[in-house]
Amino acid sequence: MASPAADDYLKTVYAHTEWQDAPITPSQLAAKLGIAPSSVTEMVKKLAAAGYVSHVPYGAVRLTDAGTRRALAMVRRHRLIETWLVQEFGYGWHEVHDEAEVLEHTISDRLLEGIDERLGRPRFDPHGDAIPDADGRVERDPFVLLADAPVGHRGRVLRVDDGDPELLRALEALGLAVSSTVQVTASGVHIDDQELALPTGAAEVVWVTA
Repeated sequence: MASPAADDYLKTVYAHTEWQDAPITPSQLAAKLGIAPSSVTEMVKKLAAAGYVSHVPYGAVRLTDAGTRRALAMVRRHRLIETWLVQEFGYGWHEVHDEAEVLEHTISDRLLEGIDERLGRPRFDPHGDAIPDADGRVERDPFVLLADAPVGHRGRVLRVDDGDPELLRALEALGLAVSSTVQVTASGVHIDDQELALPTGAAEVVWVTA
């Protein structure tokens, strides 16, 4: 069942457990995709019948090995395109997600390979998410969510969630970016010897080295 909709489902299921362990529920999947729960139920049944997910009624949705391979292929497309838009066209990191959502379903494998080669085989996208290689391998350092890091913890920013463009802009204005070194304080973080108060919700979308 080759379709952009199916690929979006699989990519969303994969991304949900990429930075935490709890599997995604159908209601969470519906919320992330902005789709009615009844529509999600029907698509999950189709994906399960095709061997891409495992699911029991009212239970979590999990990728099978086949589903993981397909999800990784789509994740690779999305993140390479985001990186390409930033590096080659000057897009901001808060602007690329929606563009990549469209382009990932349209470009050829040949063009994707050319983009990867031109960019120098990048391992991470502009938000710090790992770009799977052509064989689906992913490399990632041990991590902790900033909200869960104790006061005094020092680490390098690995990833900033791209779900809220306004929050991305606010963090960029503060000087917090992927690869920044931060130290957790009682009221925020230290960056470059400056103590900064983070915007509301920021600690829930930033991951640092453990």
